[in-house]
Amino acid sequence: MARARSGDKGGTANIGLWARTDAGGAWLADVLTPDEVRALLPEAADLPVTVHPLPNLRAVNVVIDGLLGRGVAASTRFDPQAKALGEWLRGRVLDIPEALL
Repeated sequence: MARARSGDKGGTANIGLWARTDAGGAWLADVLTPDEVRALLPEAADLPVTVHPLPNLRAVNVVIDGLLGRGVAASTRFDPQAKALGEWLRGRVLDIPEALL
């Protein structure tokens, strides 16, 4: 339903998610609230999460401050540059409207 790309800027993880249709993009923007991102990614439960809707791109940008600690060189995460974080988020379970599948 959605595609993802992710990466890092210091200790901040950045995830871009986009849909193929306007309806899919609107659904992403509606569902992916900061609280929902924290629920889907428990490692972000206590961190500042910002979600930026990008309706003209059918997309959202998710920023998680502090997820990568002090940055790639100091991170103990299995994915210190957050390159797989978008796929990790896409792998979570959500109820998706049948019309979007």
